[in-house]
Amino acid sequence: MCLKIGPYSLSSRILLAPMAGITDAPYRQLCHQFGAGLTPAEMITSDPSLRNSKKTQQRLLQNTDQSPRCVQIVGTEPDKMAQAAEFNAKLGADIIDINMGCPAKKVCNKLAGSALMQDPSLVKKILTEVVKAVDIPVTLKMRTGWASNKKNAKQIAKIAEDAGITSIAIHGRTRNQAYTGYAEYETVRQVKQSVAIPVIANGDISSPEDAQFILNYTQVDALMLGRITQGQPWIFQAFNQQYSTSTKVKNHVKPITYKTKKNTILTHISAIHRHYGTDQGVRIARKHIGWYLFKLVGHKPNLLKRLKQEIFKISDADLQHHYLKNCLHNLEYTLSDSKDYYSSYE
Repeated sequence: MCLKIGPYSLSSRILLAPMAGITDAPYRQLCHQFGAGLTPAEMITSDPSLRNSKKTQQRLLQNTDQSPRCVQIVGTEPDKMAQAAEFNAKLGADIIDINMGCPAKKVCNKLAGSALMQDPSLVKKILTEVVKAVDIPVTLKMRTGWASNKKNAKQIAKIAEDAGITSIAIHGRTRNQAYTGYAEYETVRQVKQSVAIPVIANGDISSPEDAQFILNYTQVDALMLGRITQGQPWIFQAFNQQYSTSTKVKNHVKPITYKTKKNTILTHISAIHRHYGTDQGVRIARKHIGWYLFKLVGHKPNLLKRLKQEIFKISDADLQHHYLKNCLHNLEYTLSDSKDYYSSYE
């Protein structure tokens, strides 16, 4: 079944979740290459006074972004959110996504992100103004509610549908949970039943079994992967192979080879250096290197600790890349490449 957002038919039902500080241009390009059906950019503030800041400029769409190009905006004032949507549409955005899911304190303290779910009347104003401002699809990402006793996702979903929102992505946690505990999918199922527009599920999707259960239980139209992609962007290829393969032969799905992983990691780190410049690029690359190494040798904590200590000392881009290349080459002889399909994202 193909997922459509406005006029766009997505190539996959497995999508990348927008993540601040993670889904930058190099990461989006990588996830797209591995088959993510949509690769939204990091959230961009609606405050026009910050548009020329270095941080905002780095988060804007790049020439490497593939259609449909999705930009997520965050804010609390309907007129500024509408202006931000217009601004990004003029820069080439094909889809505008509205952030009502971020649980970060610095966002919620400004009553933005998931804090907006506390004020349905303001939600209605924001969604209505943004939809009116642009002639491209507008989508919404939200949570199940503010707290366990204040789950109003169904109410917000209905407001969104009535305002002209094209699709809804819902993370199965409340704002108060942040990323603790477990995502629940009963609320997601109820949201799916209550609206006619596409609904996308997000949260705690770490294996094909998780994905299949959520799809069957909620009947959602697609899945959105977030933190599980960190250190393993090839997960999109693995999931897509799973869903294009019949149940009878799922055990014969081709694994992600170590060579592919090694080349992907080195390509990604080089792209980070180019995108941010060498000094900032080295610092940003460290977290990705840490995630990659954890996925490769996390079962060997002493080795992981030693490798991270050594590589995190490096402040030169060329040396960082060279050391990482040697490290990955040496690991090839200590790690088995014959692990089964499921080990690709444990």
